[in-house]
Amino acid sequence: MSWLFVAKKILSVLLQPPLLPLWLTAVGLLLLRRKPRLGKALAWSGVAVGVLVSTPVSVGWAARELESDPPVSAAELREAQAIVILAGGQVRNAPELGRTSTVNRITLQRVRYGARLAKQTGLPVLVTGGAPTGVRPESLAMKTALEEYGVTPRWLETESLDTYDNARLSAPMLRAAGVQRIALVSHAAHLPRARREFEAQGFTVFAAPTAYFNQGPNGEEFFDYLPSATTAYAGFYVLHESLGLLAQKLRMLGGADDVAR
Repeated sequence: MSWLFVAKKILSVLLQPPLLPLWLTAVGLLLLRRKPRLGKALAWSGVAVGVLVSTPVSVGWAARELESDPPVSAAELREAQAIVILAGGQVRNAPELGRTSTVNRITLQRVRYGARLAKQTGLPVLVTGGAPTGVRPESLAMKTALEEYGVTPRWLETESLDTYDNARLSAPMLRAAGVQRIALVSHAAHLPRARREFEAQGFTVFAAPTAYFNQGPNGEEFFDYLPSATTAYAGFYVLHESLGLLAQKLRMLGGADDVAR
């Protein structure tokens, strides 16, 4: 694991919930005596951020900006030559499975949808995901999960550490098989960033989004407008992807490596 990878993960934690609103509030409280105006502004900013990233209206608006891709169409699937499923993390020690690693819920959502598309189309599948913590690559856990759905992937990319790597290291495998057009499976909020990386490698990409956070108007009951743990998770993910897009743009402008997964 490189120092750059560790550094970007630490920075990511600081710029996202739950730490982002907490450290803003904490710094504000520490400054109250010496600089009361600044201290109050920071403290209340922390409270405001905490509310915004856990409230359905604000999170739904932010998710809608990211989740611009509609579901993949039948025509696009007929054009595609392969399905590529991106990893999103794993559980490293699942006691109910004999303490082996398995896909986490983010990856499972992608694997399940990728398996559905594979069965519908008969297209070969590539799974991509390395071992950021130095243990079992995520793609191996994805392979096991896919086989539970009756799909065996043709290609396993096991070295990637982020979305940039997913595209860069998957590209040679796909090109060797003559694949130029892919259906790319990931979370709807992640696909704008992921699609750009694979297009930079020269592929025609048909976005195949799953797990939309913004599912259209809800608000059917009063409680649907209140902050919740579920919305807080969506807020975290949406902010994560917004930061990832910003980092991607900076990298492509400056020619540096990816700084967000």
